Amino acid sequence: MSKIILTGIKPTGMPHLGNYIGAIQPALELMKDSTITSYLFVADYHSLTTVHTAQTLNEMIHQVSAAWLACGLDPKKTTIYRQSDIPELFELNWILSCITPKGLMNRGHSYKALVQANHLTGKKNLERGINMGIYNYPILMSADILLFSADEVPVGADQEQHLEMTRDIAFKFNHTFKTDLLKPPKTLVKTKLLPGLDGEKMSKSKGNHIPLFCSSKDLRKAVMKIKTDSSDPDTPKNPEESIIFSIYKAFASKQQIEKLEDKYRKGIGWGEAKQLLYLLLEEHLSEKRKVYESLIKEPKKINTILKEGAKKAREKIAPFMRKIRETIGIGDQTPLV
Repeated sequence: MSKIILTGIKPTGMPHLGNYIGAIQPALELMKDSTITSYLFVADYHSLTTVHTAQTLNEMIHQVSAAWLACGLDPKKTTIYRQSDIPELFELNWILSCITPKGLMNRGHSYKALVQANHLTGKKNLERGINMGIYNYPILMSADILLFSADEVPVGADQEQHLEMTRDIAFKFNHTFKTDLLKPPKTLVKTKLLPGLDGEKMSKSKGNHIPLFCSSKDLRKAVMKIKTDSSDPDTPKNPEESIIFSIYKAFASKQQIEKLEDKYRKGIGWGEAKQLLYLLLEEHLSEKRKVYESLIKEPKKINTILKEGAKKAREKIAPFMRKIRETIGIGDQTPLV
């Protein structure tokens, strides 16, 4: 049997360069392995914890889907679907909610961070602004993973705890119903991080990011804003201390890296270094940008791809969902698809 890898992407609009290097590129490399069965879903219901404007959410779903497709995701090889098109997920979400100890959810990092933020700002109601979606987030994430019997789930370090909770919930279900039906997943932690314009981790919330598919003109403007020191052009520079070089080497070949590193050691002006980075990024992204812009203009095409993926996904998980229903003693066991 092939290994099953499942990747979830939360729609937050157009990805940035950090998303591409840290998530998209590694995932696409994994999906090239013929021994792997890969699934990728757009976690639109997860976004409801913070996004409450219909048009905004719809646009973000299309943007993130178009970005992955433009970067090379092949729907014939990887099943890509929208989370909201899989009703079985929400049935399993409820089932898992009924066996998950509340104490486990109380330990959730995201929930605790919001409570702590309320405490630090002097709010009397420490639960202010925290909806049940945020609190229960790890259970729905567990359903996303366990329904597809994923062997490995690529996540960022900030999501590791949710994977641990998924394993705990799977063990709890199996123990409660005396079965081994739910497979505890393994974790693939992404460690590639890209610095933002200020040297901190690239993030939309910090406003220090470079959008993946902004126009060529806007890409150059963003690159030119990268923070540098006041050293003269002829002054030798340590490339490992340069934000520009850190971004450059994430996209460059070994030969290109060595060539630019030599320029740093001999002395290079920041304007020249930024121009070289811009040219490299433009070379790497220009064709992908054209595909992205074409897809954004065809939302029906994106929806069709997502719907077809959901159909394939449901055909795969329908028998498994029937087994879950049989295990807990619910339903007449008629086909769900």
